[in-house]
Amino acid sequence: MEPSPPPPEISGSRPESSSSSVVEPEQGVEEMTLTVKWSGKEFTVRVCGDDNVAELKRRICEATTVLPKRQKLLYPKMASKLGDDSVLLSQLNLKPSVKMTMIGTIEDDIIVDQVDSPEVVDDFELGLDEVVDIKDKDANKQKLRRRISQYKIRKLNDCREGKKLLVLDIDYTLFDHRSPAENPLELMRPYLHEFLSAVYVEYDIMIWSATSMKWVELKMGQLGVLDNPNYKITALLDHLAMITVQSDKHGTFECKPLGLIWAYFPEFYNEGNTIMFDDLKRNFVMNPQNGLTIRPFRKAHLNRNSDQELVKLTRYLLAIAELPDLSSLDHRIWERFIEDSTKRRRHS
Repeated sequence: MEPSPPPPEISGSRPESSSSSVVEPEQGVEEMTLTVKWSGKEFTVRVCGDDNVAELKRRICEATTVLPKRQKLLYPKMASKLGDDSVLLSQLNLKPSVKMTMIGTIEDDIIVDQVDSPEVVDDFELGLDEVVDIKDKDANKQKLRRRISQYKIRKLNDCREGKKLLVLDIDYTLFDHRSPAENPLELMRPYLHEFLSAVYVEYDIMIWSATSMKWVELKMGQLGVLDNPNYKITALLDHLAMITVQSDKHGTFECKPLGLIWAYFPEFYNEGNTIMFDDLKRNFVMNPQNGLTIRPFRKAHLNRNSDQELVKLTRYLLAIAELPDLSSLDHRIWERFIEDSTKRRRHS
């Protein structure tokens, strides 16, 4: 089944390919068309004036597949500003007639092993007022609308009517991506297939990683997630589906807005039937009520015999699946919910 058009408040047509998408500019927002030269070829990149350098790098990645963190942008007298992802493009006085040069390499070894990749360790707690401010800020809502119009979710299987939605991160959630191993299965979180098989009864499952789609497909394939006979993955999303948001206290950072999925599949999923697991709280900032912070799975060789996180979370997901609306739950106390649920069953 093809996804229905998004609802009016977040409307926008989706292109057939994200690399050739044309963004309809918001009213009062200037659209810019830039030429980026890389590896002897020229690429046309369309951005808006209120986008920042991080968004420009994301759009360059769509065209070239060079990950943003691997890009170095060169433009006359602006090297320092282009090195700051938070700088708005409207502040750079970019001229479309001048070609910007990008230095970067598509490193296939990233796909084989990400042990040497930078690790995000600066996760942080966001106060309630700060979360509300970020979530409700018009600029961030506009970014989400543009991402909805630009990004094409990789759908693998049909959505199932009446099922809730579980969105899962990969690194440190399902897989320890930094520990060395001869076989990727050695780094898989314990009970992964049992977990997915059990929750599939009540939930459609999507995978959303802050890495490239090539990495997502490779890792999920190596772990046997994409062809398991006991469950099916509905869709895959990668880092290009994320948006950058600005926080007065914590600066610019990326997050995973579930509104993109809800706009893509409005007849199936919404804030009342969706839950997302991620080891980084910051990824929930646009939808804090839907996020559950999972304990990160690190040092697989030491912890794979004792890690019970997915076993416990299976019980939680199946317990809340009975509820008509998940939006009022506080997922921070999910373990207490299990205990209380167990006590209620015993007394009954």
